[in-house]
Amino acid sequence: MSVSTTPRLAIIGGGPAGLMAAETARAAGIEVDLYDGKGSVGRKLLIAGKGGLNLTHSEAFEDFASRYGARRKEIAGWLSQFDATALRDWAKELGIETFIGSSGRVFPVDLKAAPLLRSWVRRLRDAGVRFHMQHTCLGWDDAGALRMRTPDGERSINADAVLLALGGGSWPQLGSDGAWLPWLRERGADIAALQPANCGFDVGWSDIFSQRFAGHPIKPVVISWIDENGEQKKLQGEFVATTTGIEGSLIYAISAALREAINRDGSTHISLDLAPGRELPRLRQDLARPRGGRSLTEHLRRCAGIEGVKMGLLYELLSKTQMLDPDALAAAIKSLPITLQRPRPIAEAISSAGGVRFEALDPRLMLKNLPGVFCAGEMIDWEAPTGGYLLTACFASGKIAGRGAAEWLRGR
Repeated sequence: MSVSTTPRLAIIGGGPAGLMAAETARAAGIEVDLYDGKGSVGRKLLIAGKGGLNLTHSEAFEDFASRYGARRKEIAGWLSQFDATALRDWAKELGIETFIGSSGRVFPVDLKAAPLLRSWVRRLRDAGVRFHMQHTCLGWDDAGALRMRTPDGERSINADAVLLALGGGSWPQLGSDGAWLPWLRERGADIAALQPANCGFDVGWSDIFSQRFAGHPIKPVVISWIDENGEQKKLQGEFVATTTGIEGSLIYAISAALREAINRDGSTHISLDLAPGRELPRLRQDLARPRGGRSLTEHLRRCAGIEGVKMGLLYELLSKTQMLDPDALAAAIKSLPITLQRPRPIAEAISSAGGVRFEALDPRLMLKNLPGVFCAGEMIDWEAPTGGYLLTACFASGKIAGRGAAEWLRGR
């Protein structure tokens, strides 16, 4: 890397992690150039804000940290330096007031991402951060310079340190396409394969079911699954039937466990309680009542409150014999088995798992075998459910990597 009198940091990627790294390093007196392959920064943040920007969550620190699964210890270390409260205070400095919703999630008062992003970019420009759009990083050349594809052709960029915030593999149209994996692996980085996270799953519905019920919400429902320790877990909520399977908040919440079970066994099973408010004995009794001239569909609606897509699931997954046996039908309503074949493709996922392993990084998030190269955000190997946990950890990692890069540059 080049040596200059004023330390210069090149940040690749203009998502929350890259922007926070730029803010932190610039505040420490480092010259910062930020490069992004798209025409503007923060595109995925803007998409996330379309339904109301869920910045973070208000739950207690220990509960918050537990959301990061196998990487809870490492992410807790990030959060100890920049947590949900710090994030809300930071947003307030940008003129963005926040509130806690009924679910504990934290949102801007106007629910929008664009005002926050505009205010943030303006502050970064005023602080001296230089933005270079439509610059796609292709790795390094033989002389150690960064290779950049630009509208005017390829160019070389020299910097005293590099901070990579290139995202994972979800929503590739917004820039997180995982194209960095081969050229970073060539430099010896230890990288876990990218996988979909917060994703839907294929079931393989019949044409009749998918044509009639795709897009229909399934609620309320209790889902049961077996975790990695062989214990049965249950969670109540709602999800959506899709053309090929299932997706939605309840599925996203347990998608990591379901994906890993499929990786291990080739498929996995869940069961659904379609009538959470009814006990099995009462359900059996109600379904055993004579239905006279009523159809089975009408009988189920009157006696069990089952209709619409829930009714469709029973007809899709049970045999005619089971449907006509009150005991078997009641048992299925309380525990309807569904086989999940595979996760949906990573390009459709809300986020991704995999990336640069923590073991390859030092506490400053610098690659141990590449001095002066730092990583931040979703390109590191961690994952989290939706609910503000993804964004909070991205912000925190950017803060740590930006600070680490500044300290490393000053210490040279």
